[in-house]
Amino acid sequence: MRAHLGDQLVVESPATGAARRDGEIVGLHHEDGTPPYDVRWSDTDEVTLVFPGPDAHIHHLEHEQSVATREPRPDTHQAETVSTAPRSPRATNPGDIGRRVGLERRRQGLSLVEAARRAVMSPDYLAYLEDQPADPSLATLIRLADALGTTVAALRGGGMDLPPGQGYALLHPRLRDLAPEECHTLLSTHGVGRISVSASDGRPAIVPVNYEIVDDAIVFRTAPDSVAAAAAETEVAFEVDHVDDALSQGWSVLAVGPASVVTEPEAVRRLAQQAHTTPWAGGEREMWVSIRPTSLTGRRITPADQ
Repeated sequence: MRAHLGDQLVVESPATGAARRDGEIVGLHHEDGTPPYDVRWSDTDEVTLVFPGPDAHIHHLEHEQSVATREPRPDTHQAETVSTAPRSPRATNPGDIGRRVGLERRRQGLSLVEAARRAVMSPDYLAYLEDQPADPSLATLIRLADALGTTVAALRGGGMDLPPGQGYALLHPRLRDLAPEECHTLLSTHGVGRISVSASDGRPAIVPVNYEIVDDAIVFRTAPDSVAAAAAETEVAFEVDHVDDALSQGWSVLAVGPASVVTEPEAVRRLAQQAHTTPWAGGEREMWVSIRPTSLTGRRITPADQ
């Protein structure tokens, strides 16, 4: 017995030969397609590890394609790790769901195994979902959202064009100040923050930038003629925050300090090599600006009983 991802496992009744149960194969444990398989059952949407018995057979997805239009499946490992299952119209771009699931899982500090356990699914299927353009069912998305402390709408990207904080406030919120050590932890190594500057016309402006943390300094790169470049050689405020709409919680960190242009060639080279990402705005942005915080404060909103 050999299968590919997306094939259907059918378990028949020994007495009548009729299909008793069926499900989609969503995980392979051997490169040659031999059992066992991770199967997402159509009746429960649960993913389980299955060692097929004599009453089971594989309904290959390629059998549903006409001979005239079917393309031969290449005999490579890649062919067995990319699902060819037809996609339903539930999501505009199913691959985006996997990226959001992976991002939220890492944000929560969960391993694949722990997140899969919470969502009652196979770790292999969760890994497949994060890496491939899969189209999980609504039941699967509900379990994932619950396991990750978010919403199905968020995993589908439904609020992508809305500002955060659309949810209701907590009934009994608690607002507390953060210690400098916790502020450093929340700044982490990189991300997107907002810098407050005085633009060339003298008006205040707040600009989002991709930033890095290097040697306790906040650094970002920009273009010399950009609004963010006005931060150079001035005292600025730099803010980072996160809002969890599903739980109505969040935090913010504010750094204040002098900003300066990094001009030493070796320092510029090291910053470029260590950067986690290029500026999302694109274009030529090779001017590095460094902020040395003299003040680092933050706040967090949580339920009163936490």
